[in-house]
Amino acid sequence: MSFFFLYGGTAFTALIASIYLFFRKNNAFASDITPPVSLRRWAAAFLAVGFLSHVWWYLFCIYSNDIHSVSYLVVVTIYGLSLLITIVGTLLAMLQDRNRRVWSIIAPVIPFYALLAFDIAYPDGYFLYVAIAYFLLYFVALIIYMVCAVRQYRRWLRDNYADLEHKEVWKSYVLIIFVLLLMIIDGINFGDIVSSYIEHFIALALFGFILWRVETLPLLEIALTEQTSSPSTNIEQLLAEHCVATNLYLQHDLTLLQLSQAVGTNRYYLSQYFSSQGITYNAYINDLRINHFIDLYREAVAAQQPIVAQQLASDSGYRSYSTFSLAFKQRMGQSVTAWMRETAAT
Repeated sequence: MSFFFLYGGTAFTALIASIYLFFRKNNAFASDITPPVSLRRWAAAFLAVGFLSHVWWYLFCIYSNDIHSVSYLVVVTIYGLSLLITIVGTLLAMLQDRNRRVWSIIAPVIPFYALLAFDIAYPDGYFLYVAIAYFLLYFVALIIYMVCAVRQYRRWLRDNYADLEHKEVWKSYVLIIFVLLLMIIDGINFGDIVSSYIEHFIALALFGFILWRVETLPLLEIALTEQTSSPSTNIEQLLAEHCVATNLYLQHDLTLLQLSQAVGTNRYYLSQYFSSQGITYNAYINDLRINHFIDLYREAVAAQQPIVAQQLASDSGYRSYSTFSLAFKQRMGQSVTAWMRETAAT
């Protein structure tokens, strides 16, 4: 009885969350953030599949429950394809990747269902073992593909954005881990009630995580057109005049495109310049901001003014103190507190 309520509760949660994402255009919990429309749609579709899959399996268990029947093949095919399509679509929408296509990831899994069909037609077990082996290989390849996509997304962020609040890459890895856990639990679940409980608790956590991610991930401004200006031979001087001297680097959410427009060059050439210097755009802006923080700190110490690190970080262009702390430690090799203590001692 307790599992029945958990089963129904998981389905009901997925249904409510799906309806919320489908019919509400703006966030209810983070109204200041505008998420990608594609992410809301993919997440809503995934949650709808989560609800429908519970309905499908419930009806199958009542009316058939024969794993060697055509009805089982139909349910498994619909369940597997719809779940795979929507979860991959959700991840790519979370990465805001417009170059990768969902169908290219789904097509290789079709032979798995063809092998299941052969197993039903010729139930000697051979095609079933081949299908399982094929699916395991596909699943490993899919996980590797998703990890590579997330790593590429991380590089793209650091090459184009100065502020990474709410764009943290680890959250995309969390989604992959959830999918991996669900697939493992689902694969080894042979009617074990404990495995079923674990699977549903993981599903509930996944539903909550996706809903929260939609509420916190901002829409990234992706340029559709580029400037046609020719490359400048003195980008360093342009940056000194239009970024450093004007304190443009203190602007929140400053992007590579905005900086290239300010200095009068093309985003591609500006990115190439940073690469030639062995740094990323994100590292360049953080370096300027941390230097600004150090100057503000020393001025406050000289004037014997009260020092609040959070305020100095905000005045240095950081919207989030946690982001500043991470950038500061990467640049200085120690935490903000340790550096301030050491500086005060000297």
